[in-house]
This record gives sequence, structure tokens and C-alpha cells, in this order.
Amino acid sequence: MRVNREKVLGEVFTLQRGFDITKKEQTDGPYPVVSSGGVASYHNAYKVRGPGVVIGRKGTLGKAFYLDEAYWPHDTTLWIKDFKGNHPKFLYYFLKELPLERLDSGSANPTLNRKFVHLIESYIPNADSQKSIADFLSLLDKKIELNNKINTELEAMAKLIYDYWLVQYDFPNANGKPYKSSGGKMVYNEALKREIPEGWEVNFLIDWIKTDKTGDWGKESELGNYTLQVDCIRGADINGLNGRGKVKSPNRFILEKNKHKLLSPFDLVVEISGGSPTQSTGRLTFLTPELFERFENPLICSNFCKAISLKDTNYFYNFVYQWDAIYSNGVLFGWEGKTSGIKNLLFDSFVSSHRVCHPPGYLVQEFSKLIAPIQQKRQKSLKENSELESLRDWLLPMLMNGQVRVKS
Repeated sequence: MRVNREKVLGEVFTLQRGFDITKKEQTDGPYPVVSSGGVASYHNAYKVRGPGVVIGRKGTLGKAFYLDEAYWPHDTTLWIKDFKGNHPKFLYYFLKELPLERLDSGSANPTLNRKFVHLIESYIPNADSQKSIADFLSLLDKKIELNNKINTELEAMAKLIYDYWLVQYDFPNANGKPYKSSGGKMVYNEALKREIPEGWEVNFLIDWIKTDKTGDWGKESELGNYTLQVDCIRGADINGLNGRGKVKSPNRFILEKNKHKLLSPFDLVVEISGGSPTQSTGRLTFLTPELFERFENPLICSNFCKAISLKDTNYFYNFVYQWDAIYSNGVLFGWEGKTSGIKNLLFDSFVSSHRVCHPPGYLVQEFSKLIAPIQQKRQKSLKENSELESLRDWLLPMLMNGQVRVKS
């Protein structure tokens, strides 16, 4: 592969500042408006025909985005006006690899000056190699995207089953027909202020919980008696563990005597400190046996989280989706306190006060039989995505500087 050496990027492409547009000026349409953080909204007009490459100019500096379709690059971005014969998708991957966030203008409000980018010197492969590299990396990204789509559909299916069975009470009756819709007997429960199936119990969330474990943070490196190496789940990792983002659990070392804090399959981890004005504390992730395969070390949760285990693991998925409904409905905003400006979930008070339906054991066993294979498939895809992302990120710099070659 022939490489052009010491070429400044101004010879490779030309960047242009994006276009201002106010919310009042926007009319909903098919064209994405791309800001420094990605697609922010849609408009009925566009400024640039695709394919296009955009990088953050103000706000989130240097983050690169690729678009096949026509789009509107926002004033907070820079976009490639002229590719000068280079492959657009290759330049997208190339810009992703550059630490452009370090090139801020030094002003009170950091911005990325296109002139600084134009002056960067770098190795740029020839056109044929650019296409081969872009095609190869695109294959990895497409597989990751496909896995994400499948996982989204699987999770939607699991939630639909939960809603149908344990919210609408149309679980299969003895004849295999939907219970409530087929005339199954319902009784009014005074505590819940609604009807529930006859024979179902009502209790508090605390009645489901057997034990809880506090978190640990340990040390960054092995030091003294801090010798037990672990991967630590923080609140910031919960979305990623649930398949909505990346997991960057830090590697830590804890005291051997704190081994009892290690997490086990069918534990649940709840964020008890953090949140924001628009996001309550109380996000939850659930640890299936397959999830542990995504980590090299034993797992622990941080001090800002709490791990709980249930008295009966048959109720594991029932608890997961029940808690998700509680969180999604904003209930936990009413159970927060503050210390030093940080929001804290009043976990013990909440689980001791919040009443829920307690379905019969035979039903949750059947429910788990449906949900467990779905979650196994999701975890398999998430593990594969993690491996593909690691491969891509490992190869990216070597492909860009010519250390690794891709055959056409």
C-alpha cells in the first residue's frame, strides 16, 4: 500500500463552518439537523447533499459523524465541503481516530478552529486503500448495528410479554386463553386501588429482597492488602449493561476481606446516588449468568450503587420489569434526598413502603421460561458487539498509519 507522507489535511479535504438555525425556524421534515453531539432534530430543508462528514466545532469538540443522506450541518459543527477525491467514509473513520478535542481555540468557550485541523500533518493512504479500509470497518459497524436492532426488538418483545401477562393480567389461564379477557375473576384491592386477579397477594418490595450488598471502590492499583482485582460497575455503566451504550467499568483492587461484596448471577444493581434534574436515581441493571462472560474479572458495584438479591430467583425477571415500570413512570423522583448537592435514593424507605402485586409462583416460572432465552440472546449479541468494537478500535490506528493492510 502506497502512503502519502507529511501531507497536511488542508490538502486532503476542506472544512466549512455549519449553518445557524433556530428552533422557531425549524419545520419537521426528513432531513437531519446535525449538531456537535449528533442528530439533534429534523428539518424540511437541507444545506448539504450526502455523503457527508461532520465534526463537532462547539460543545462536543471533534466528534465525527457520517451521513449518507442530505443533511443540515448546525452552526456548532464543521463539515467537509470538498473531499478532494478522497473516500468520504474513510475520512470519517480517519477523523474519529484524531484527538481533535485537544485543538480547542483556548477561549472561554472552547471551539474547534478549522484552520488548526487543516494544518495537521498525517499519513493518508491512496484511494484504493481508502476504499478497502472503509469497506472493512463498515462491515464491522453494520454487524454491530444489526445486533443492536435485534436486541431492541427482543427487549420490546420481553416488555410486551410482561405488560400482557403481569400488567393487563392476560396471562394464559388453565385453558390457554387470556385470563382477564376470558372472564377470569378479578377482585378490587384497597391498597393498590385497582382490581387484581383473585388469589394474588399484595406485599411490599422489601418482601421480595433477601439481602443487599454495599458497593466498594478500592484502589486504582494493587497496594498493600488491596489485592483482589475486580471490574467495578458504576451508575454510568448501567445503561451500557442494559444494551444502551458502552460499558467502561474501571478495573480496581479491593481488600480480600471484602470478597463478600462480589456480585453473583441474579443479583440486581441499583444506582442510589447521582441522577440529574431530568433523570432520577434508581436506574437498575440485572446480572444474568451470561452477562458475566462480558468481563475478565469478578464484578463489584461502586459506592454509589447497591446490589440486592431476591428470596426467590423465579421472580427475577418479574422484579426487573416491575422496577423498570416504576422508574419509567417517574415514581422515584419522590424518593430522593440530597447530601452535598448529590441526589440520593431513599432505597430502604421506598422498598419498605411501595406495594406491588405478588403473582403466584407457577406463573412467574412460566414467565421466566419465556424471558430467559430472550435475555440470553441479548447478552450474546452484546458480548459480540463488545468484541467487534474492541477489534475495530484496535485496528483503526494501525489501518490509518499503514501498519495493517486490507486487501481489496
